[in-house]
Amino acid sequence: MTDFGLRLRMIVVGTILFAFYLAAGTFAAAMLGLPLIPVLAVGILVVPALQYKLGKWLATRKAEEIPEGATGRYGEVRQTTLDLAREMDVPEPTVMKMRMGVPNAFAVGRKGAGVVCVSEELVALLDRDELEGVIAHELAHIKNRDVVTMVIGQSIGMIVGYVAYFAVLMGGERNIGSFILAMVASSLANALVMVFVLAISRYREYVADSDAKDVIGTGDPLARALEKISRGAEGRDSELDETMSALCIFNSERGLLEKVFATHPPMEKRVERLRE
Repeated sequence: MTDFGLRLRMIVVGTILFAFYLAAGTFAAAMLGLPLIPVLAVGILVVPALQYKLGKWLATRKAEEIPEGATGRYGEVRQTTLDLAREMDVPEPTVMKMRMGVPNAFAVGRKGAGVVCVSEELVALLDRDELEGVIAHELAHIKNRDVVTMVIGQSIGMIVGYVAYFAVLMGGERNIGSFILAMVASSLANALVMVFVLAISRYREYVADSDAKDVIGTGDPLARALEKISRGAEGRDSELDETMSALCIFNSERGLLEKVFATHPPMEKRVERLRE
């Protein structure tokens, strides 16, 4: 079910991100006077793993697992998730609920250790078939492994940003101007890396929508869900950390700069594709 276009993007972007990492690691080793191979080895093996573990913990630290035997709407959510996971050949994920301030849902983790989390606001808002569409969308992210790619991409962006910061800071005088310039260089370096991560982020949403449509048999329930989520988020503040926005099914980017660096395609286009 994994889309060939998504696979190709993940390979190309992964190669570019690895090149960024090699450049940052080489520069960092030179600055610190450390041997290159150990620096790169630690960065490749340790930093992404820590970022993955930390990201998963941060995403779910306020969530509560929906236990086996749960009744009512949450019992339906858990059973629907497990049924869809079997149908989509995804190892049984942990199913969680959480107050997010807005109707939303996200998936974190990898196949075999995935988590699907729905907001209490989402469960209260959507009909059963609409929830099914949202859950299928989140399971598609786990199946396609794009969540892991996003986390690693963000990790490399963080590393490149830190290296740029210290490179500027160590290359000049220690004054307020140097600190400001270092912060700007760090932000620009991180933004450059994230441009390539966004090449996956927007496309992966279309793929997950399409996968959910194939599993459910129609795209209308998910289309209706996206419309309800969009309306339900109006005038409400999300309680999620800003770094989590890329992992959620819906992210409302309002400003011009936010739209340029949007993690999600426009909701209207997603709905149009689902109803084609």
